[in-house]
Amino acid sequence: MSDYNNSSERESNISADQTAFSIDSNFKLPTYDWLQDVPGGNRDVWLAEVRFKNTRKAIFSNVNRLRLKKGDIVAVEASPGHDIGIVSLTGEIVYEQLRKLKIDPQKAEFKKIYRTAKETDIEKWEEGKALENETMLEARRIASNLKLEMKIGDVEYQGDRTKAIFYYIAEERVDFRELIKVLAEQFKVRIEMRQIGARQEAGRIGGIASCGRELCCSTWMTNFVSVSTNSARHQELSLNPQKLAGQCGKLKCCLNYELDIYLEAQKRFPASNIQLETSGGTIYHKKTDIFKEIIWYSYDKMSSLNQFPLSLERAFEIIDENKKGRKPEMIIKQSIKEQEHKFENVVGQDSLTRFDKKKKKKKRKKRRRYND
Repeated sequence: MSDYNNSSERESNISADQTAFSIDSNFKLPTYDWLQDVPGGNRDVWLAEVRFKNTRKAIFSNVNRLRLKKGDIVAVEASPGHDIGIVSLTGEIVYEQLRKLKIDPQKAEFKKIYRTAKETDIEKWEEGKALENETMLEARRIASNLKLEMKIGDVEYQGDRTKAIFYYIAEERVDFRELIKVLAEQFKVRIEMRQIGARQEAGRIGGIASCGRELCCSTWMTNFVSVSTNSARHQELSLNPQKLAGQCGKLKCCLNYELDIYLEAQKRFPASNIQLETSGGTIYHKKTDIFKEIIWYSYDKMSSLNQFPLSLERAFEIIDENKKGRKPEMIIKQSIKEQEHKFENVVGQDSLTRFDKKKKKKKRKKRRRYND
């Protein structure tokens, strides 16, 4: 009898883990617990981070002292009713999340975790998730009939299906009071409207970036930092809107990834507005290669033609001589010659038939003619 009970418990645990995995695969922005292998990093902390659909997360209080671990499905306090989410962080790392969010755990009020989700809770939650796409399409049709300048990008049902959150994008202020009345009457739930930006929409929907990988905002980014064209200028990138814009139509978030390295490296270079005086005339800064420590100058202020490279060391030498009132001679002879790149003709190397064995032509035997 005990063997039967143990086997049934193992089967139930396996089915629960499979259910959690299938639900968890629909969520984005996982958080890595870098304190899990640190001694004392997993001490009991009665706070837990719970994540919901896509990018929505919140910190909850484990008032019932439940033994929670990452991946557990729980029922939490909502307004009104309760919601269903997945535990994403437990232990000491939760305090690190609060510190990053600038939240004082002693003063803040956290909503409660009621219990681990029951089978009926998960079934109702899955039913609500199955209605989300249909609800979004119907809400778009209603908003179009009301001639509202807005785009409903996503819908999220609360775990108990008493409330639905409609995420929308709009360039201007929208009066959606009539829309809320129609939606509440149509879907028989409490309606909440949340305005999001283009970046948040891309993070919720997901997609493939120009680099060939999934969008950063839908995989690992936890917050959005403003990106300006100055990030591209500091990195000497071409200000081409088509190349600098991401799937959301805004500047790519990855423009900020290496910006700090460039700004730190550029401190070792002279300012771009410094003009160097030589015996041949004034030379003007055009571009900088921080990796090779080369600065490109030209005698033409308005054009980028006839540029020549100058080493960082030589540039500072000329600046020092200019401060002393001297103009060095033969500036171009002091410049660095670029290495000649040899290019090979690779046409045909990527042919689909390059690995096929070539058939040998059969030599025709020449008939010998004999003269009688």
